[in-house]
Amino acid sequence: MISKQSDILLTTINASYIHASIGLRYLYANLDELQSQTTITEFTSHLRPADIVEKILQTKPKIIGFGIYIWNTEHTTKVIQLLKVIAPEVIIIIGGPEVSYEYQEQEVFKLANHLISGPADTAFAQLCREILQAETSEHQLIDKVFKRQEPPLDKLKLPYEYYTDEDIKNRVLYVEASRGCPFKCEFCLSALDKTSLPFNIDVFLNEIEILYNRGARNFKFVDRTFNLKIETSLRILQFFLERLDEQLFLHFEIIPDRLPDALKDAISRFPEGCLQFELGVQSFNPDVQQLISRKQDNLKTLKNLHWLKKHSNAHIHADLIFALPGEDLNSFAKGFNQLYDLKPHDIQLGILKRLRGTPVIRHTQQYHLVFEPNAPYSILSTSQIEFSLIQRVSRFARYWELIANSGHFKCSLELLLADNAFGRFLCFSDWLYEYSGKTHQISLRKLYDYLYYGFKDCFDNNNTVIAELLIIDYKNAKLKGMPEFYKKL
Repeated sequence: MISKQSDILLTTINASYIHASIGLRYLYANLDELQSQTTITEFTSHLRPADIVEKILQTKPKIIGFGIYIWNTEHTTKVIQLLKVIAPEVIIIIGGPEVSYEYQEQEVFKLANHLISGPADTAFAQLCREILQAETSEHQLIDKVFKRQEPPLDKLKLPYEYYTDEDIKNRVLYVEASRGCPFKCEFCLSALDKTSLPFNIDVFLNEIEILYNRGARNFKFVDRTFNLKIETSLRILQFFLERLDEQLFLHFEIIPDRLPDALKDAISRFPEGCLQFELGVQSFNPDVQQLISRKQDNLKTLKNLHWLKKHSNAHIHADLIFALPGEDLNSFAKGFNQLYDLKPHDIQLGILKRLRGTPVIRHTQQYHLVFEPNAPYSILSTSQIEFSLIQRVSRFARYWELIANSGHFKCSLELLLADNAFGRFLCFSDWLYEYSGKTHQISLRKLYDYLYYGFKDCFDNNNTVIAELLIIDYKNAKLKGMPEFYKKL
């Protein structure tokens, strides 16, 4: 963490240390003559607001730029509240997706001196220049909401040289070969994009090669649609195929129904542990898809998932969203089971959230959508799904992450879920919450006991088989000793 004295401080609060903010580095790359006056300092959400403020003020900044997202808005607001009390002379600029839309009533907007709405790659530098010039001018006034036309992507200075050696060694490096999305799924902020725009592929790959030669091996592509333009996808995959080693790890978000043979051929050439694909399935219900403006060929999606699992070494992370407008429990359960039957490595079950600015809000009246008023703005009920069911499925999602997505219960999970993955795991989830009263701070060792007793109470009085499978999973997890249930057999 840099602590030199600077006129301008760029900062954000990340969910964890492993994440390195590409947004801050874009701002820094495009500051031009102001770079020498600027420092990047990142924090994590485990730090108390007062501790963050203390570290911020050590740099003695005149201007602080905060990147604000749905996961850090409350924490950042507390930090800015303290700054306004302790150092009211410091100019606070906020920007990011959480404050680019519907910002007027947000507390963080009221506290800030300025807000940059929308892309800020070059707008931040322009605003800083105006603020610094205003120090010597009694007549210059600057609007609180600052919005400027950003230049074409080929005019932006890229941020990758500003990943430090520490970043390269210890953190996930975020990169993007394109920006935007042509699709209009109404739950997503990308629905507001006009299209997907590519960076110059030769310039981009040259930057990635420099990072690679510096030792970078962990790349997370933030492109919303990595496989939209197949020629570009192939160029990128071929670049990494020519540089394969045991440490290389690549994460891509791909469109699940777009996987032509040329792309399959390239994917099949990567070894195990190298590729991770995030596939946003979200819903298999065609009526719901149409309602939320989501274009997806379900048959192709299922075929592509099947191919990826059978013919590639990629780690498959598939997303579903619960409580989309028009979807009821039976419809969602059917889609979940369809997806589970294809055996992706992870199923991320998300609860619908109302991101500020997204068009999903247009369904509020017809489908009685009720959302939390504070971040992360999760759905509380719909015309087809009551609050208590939202709570149950939220717990399901948490337990699924601990048990199914952990990979520690491969043998026992198949017996537990049998031919109705969603229904049986929901039953177990209800039992586990009633039995333990917990959704967090559950040890891995304790989960083996919960699975044993939960299976007995929910499904079967004879637990001999599940006990044998749980012991296999327990030993594979390399845990010491034996679980408590085993001692009572």
